[in-house]
Amino acid sequence: MKSHRVILPVVLASLSVVGFAQSDAQKSFDKLKALAGTWEGPVTVVPAMAEMSSDKPLRISMRVTSRGNALVHEMQEAATPEDPTKYDHPVTMFYLDNDRLLLTHYCDAGNRPRMAAKISPDGKTLEFDFLDVAGDLQYGHMQHAKFTFVDANHHIEEWTFLMPGDKPMHATLDLQRAR
Repeated sequence: MKSHRVILPVVLASLSVVGFAQSDAQKSFDKLKALAGTWEGPVTVVPAMAEMSSDKPLRISMRVTSRGNALVHEMQEAATPEDPTKYDHPVTMFYLDNDRLLLTHYCDAGNRPRMAAKISPDGKTLEFDFLDVAGDLQYGHMQHAKFTFVDANHHIEEWTFLMPGDKPMHATLDLQRAR
């Protein structure tokens, strides 16, 4: 009976630690939220597209919102004014859904794909795999996203867009923190 008195508090303490441990989704979301700020860098597109040349750097702004429950990711050419009525600003929202980290990409192609994240064992790469899409698919849709965390002031984003006919287009953004 005495051994039960000793073991019971140890078991209860162990269970409480497990209950408060962060899920991989929460850890991944916290890692993404640490990217809040403005980022700039070149983009490489394969196959190459004249309107997305590497001599036109992109600006990415990320902002934590909704009391820390969402991260807004907005993309635009670095040299364009921030007037959404004149220039394209695709927006991606990152958020937790129970034990999953999801994104919804509000695309200029007129649709909203959702993707679910998985983090690499070393915690340096976060990949988002396609779940589903709502909206018009006439012009294609975003299919995959990958974030590689280099350091606090440098990360790489890779986005895969599935064009009509299931032809993939890959964009790689090599981003440095601007502010």
